[in-house]
Amino acid sequence: MQAHNGMYIDGDWRPAAGGGTIEVVNPADEEVIGAVPAGSAEDVDAAVRAARAALPAWAATPPAERAARIGALRDALAARREAIAATVTAELGAPISFSQAVHAGLPVTVAGTYAALAAEHPFEERLGNSLVLHEPVGVVGAITPWNYPLHQIVAKAAPALAAGCTMVLKPAEDTPLVAQLFAEAVHEAGLPPGVFNLVTGLGPVAGQALAGHEGVDMVSFTGSTAVGRRIGALAGGAVKRVALELGGKSANVILPGADLARAVKAGVANVMANSGQTCSAWTRMLVHTDRYDEAVELAAAATARYVPGDPADPATRLGPVVSARQRERVTGYIRTGIEEGATLVAGGPDAPEGRERGWYVRPTVFADVTPEMTIAREEIFGPVLSILRYQDTEDALRIADDSVYGLAGAVWAGDEAEAVAFARRLRTGQVDINGGRFNPLAPFGGYKQSGVGRELGPHGLTEYLQTKSLQF
Repeated sequence: MQAHNGMYIDGDWRPAAGGGTIEVVNPADEEVIGAVPAGSAEDVDAAVRAARAALPAWAATPPAERAARIGALRDALAARREAIAATVTAELGAPISFSQAVHAGLPVTVAGTYAALAAEHPFEERLGNSLVLHEPVGVVGAITPWNYPLHQIVAKAAPALAAGCTMVLKPAEDTPLVAQLFAEAVHEAGLPPGVFNLVTGLGPVAGQALAGHEGVDMVSFTGSTAVGRRIGALAGGAVKRVALELGGKSANVILPGADLARAVKAGVANVMANSGQTCSAWTRMLVHTDRYDEAVELAAAATARYVPGDPADPATRLGPVVSARQRERVTGYIRTGIEEGATLVAGGPDAPEGRERGWYVRPTVFADVTPEMTIAREEIFGPVLSILRYQDTEDALRIADDSVYGLAGAVWAGDEAEAVAFARRLRTGQVDINGGRFNPLAPFGGYKQSGVGRELGPHGLTEYLQTKSLQF
């Protein structure tokens, strides 16, 4: 595993201003696997200055040339697929098969979409007697989470670079090693010095310095709603552009005519993927009262297939959660569910058998969950599914939308038109119909407290553009 003991600033690896480090720990065995510099406000300032200096030339670079550089970045990431997967498995604990397919594979796909979009996007348009120019917003400060560490970097960096912006990245402190691999790929792809800069560090130090820096024109943050509020307030106070991709408590609505076995199996798989550490996970399964008991039995049987194991083993489907702190959070919610009267159908708060070392959580299913229970309202971010009953379609819609969040969801029905009609009424940013596949070109983002703005595809590109009108 390649290690760098510096920051990637202005096209080179350079020592951090201070001497502090952040240890990176493997959540499967609690062993230290690396360390990165704990960046300071001084490091952030150096990175922002480099990005500002590089901005005029990069913004003036023809879109076709920017597209070529992003295409080279895609190729550099593809060449590192094995190293990326192994790194994410080591620092996040995701099963290696999932890391290969999603953590390493999806960023390559997304980078490829932006290589194409950079070349195709209309950066000018005619409206009446005006020429409207779509110009880069400027220097972007990107603060990314640990749960999909490389995907979230690429989902910000690729559109920002395609738009002609320069940027400074502050990755999550739990998973910073894959960010170093990304910086290596940027260097190999031949992006000019200063166009992309990496500063590792703690959120309250480096992250806050980046969000509040006067040389940053836009802050793009993915993470918890609580931190997002603080960053939004900081950016808003400075009148900066802000994009926030925050929490979720998505509903998986199984309408009466649906294929119940298929819907439940897919719903359990969705919640257990990445150990439940997915902001868009369908953590509330809504089932009509007439088929509720059958659904609970199916969910328990499906969950039994997710046995916690060594994430380096290709056969493992469920690894640990990212940290001791995260395990305490998740098991605390499981205890709360039991205390508030939900029925524990599978799992529980105790460590899985034979997995006392490492930060493992038993895959957990609750039945008899009511909408006012804590586990039905708050984001748990672990392998925990709550199954709620509804009386009729209007009741299902009311329960599904009874949330401060609105990031994603799913609807299953025997008739696709019925599912689409229901999905149209949901106040949420994405809805999968009868198991519809993830689309990396579709806009991703939420309603309500799930955030501001959209990522991926052409909508993700426009987040990093501002408009200028020329009248003739």
